[in-house]
Amino acid sequence: MVVFSCGAKKKIVTKKKDERHKTEQVSIPNEPSNDTVTDDVKTDTPVISYADATEAYIANYSAIAMEEMRQFKIPASITLAQGILESGSARGRLAKEANNHFGIKCHDWTGDKIYHDDDRSQECFRKYAHAEASFKDHSEFLTGRRRYEALFKLDEDDYRAWAKGLRAAGYATDRKYPEKLIGLIERFQLYKYDEMVLERPSKVYEQEFIKITHEVIRGDTLYSLSKRYNVSVERIQKLNNMTNNDLKVGQILIIKSN
Repeated sequence: MVVFSCGAKKKIVTKKKDERHKTEQVSIPNEPSNDTVTDDVKTDTPVISYADATEAYIANYSAIAMEEMRQFKIPASITLAQGILESGSARGRLAKEANNHFGIKCHDWTGDKIYHDDDRSQECFRKYAHAEASFKDHSEFLTGRRRYEALFKLDEDDYRAWAKGLRAAGYATDRKYPEKLIGLIERFQLYKYDEMVLERPSKVYEQEFIKITHEVIRGDTLYSLSKRYNVSVERIQKLNNMTNNDLKVGQILIIKSN
């Protein structure tokens, strides 16, 4: 009798170097994706969706963002959106091992440090004793540099102007950075926290034409994308004129269009 055993093969997710956007001081990871091959793969480890992780992040850190808004006049919605985007909803290595939610590099830092691959191999990042210190440092970073002075002339509840202003001031080279922040704020209604601080209705914009796309990477499935973006598999198929569930690496999918 011959017995064959099948061992699970570990999937490796790779990223193209040209897909990364450099920022002045932040490291912005992609939204996490489920590393699966088919939609019916079972795992013993519970999978937390991107939406669930983000909701948890908001619950954990919204009070801190609101306090930073009171002290530094930075919209809580902007702080939360940046934290979500740059820390992967606190699931990135810098957030987990160094409490660094905004990817701030060492520069003139004299405190604890952590080394992490970013634009270059093993770059130096600031390490904090707790997450609150990371939020404080982020606020001081924006208020302490002249290039961001124009931001503080904007209304505190004008999150769209703040998102665009950050990009214009050179905070990030990613051309879609404002769109990403605005998308997070409106999807998760982060402007509510600005309202709580200001004790008045915020400047909520009417929904404009929104088109969200996703470039397929290895391990993506229609099911994992539907969970990540909170949209049905059928909707993704319809938007992309798909007749099956097959995906190709590098394929650009329309996720939302209205």
